[in-house]
Amino acid sequence: MDKVFKALADDTRRRLLDRLHEDNGQTLGELCERIAMTRQSVTQHLAVLEAANLISTVRRGREKLHYLNPVPLHEIQERWIDKFERPRLSVLGALKRRAEEAMTDKPSFVYVTYVASTPEKVWEALTDPDLTAAYWGGRNISDWRPGSRWEHVCTDGPGDAVVVGEVVESEPPTRLVTTWVDPRNEGREDMCSRVTYDIAPYEDIVRLTVTHEDLWDEGALSDISNGWPAVLSNLKSLLETGRAMPQEPWLMPNR
Repeated sequence: MDKVFKALADDTRRRLLDRLHEDNGQTLGELCERIAMTRQSVTQHLAVLEAANLISTVRRGREKLHYLNPVPLHEIQERWIDKFERPRLSVLGALKRRAEEAMTDKPSFVYVTYVASTPEKVWEALTDPDLTAAYWGGRNISDWRPGSRWEHVCTDGPGDAVVVGEVVESEPPTRLVTTWVDPRNEGREDMCSRVTYDIAPYEDIVRLTVTHEDLWDEGALSDISNGWPAVLSNLKSLLETGRAMPQEPWLMPNR
């Protein structure tokens, strides 16, 4: 949290966050256009924001796209604002505004979390059927080779797959890319999205970045914006404590 407050103390860095709030997923060049500062200086400010986990970055070809990460701001809200009974800053409100913006060809949703674990264990948690059943409510089933089919099969009910797709890239234990589609819409490219898991080790911890792109409508964006934080929080709990949360977090009502 000290890094977050330090990052927010600078006016330039706050303006950079404002620019990303207005138009998420910008390149360095795009951010520099509205900041009267050299590229080197802007790069240094972005590095401070990334170190504080206030922004995340995703490579798209030769470009590096920058995204606002609201999680640290939400943590500040819970610790320093809610207890003083100030009006609650609604994370869902921010997600709603993002959903109302025009869809682009940039990644539609990016979520970053840090896990006290190893890349190998995070990879296993994403791909092992028994582990995914423990924290995700379904078994991820595949041989995880490029071109192979994968399925997310619910552990309760008749055992039908609720999500299917193809493994696009598989580089254990650092990168996994899959397509993502409801089985009822299989074969429809306009209803198929894409999920990328990037697993980056740093000493004794791992940064897991999940990018969900090519979503077909605003309803899908809203659904995954609520679902991914719950699933990944449960994964983090399982790997760090040895057990998932006692309740399924994605069933918690939004207020």
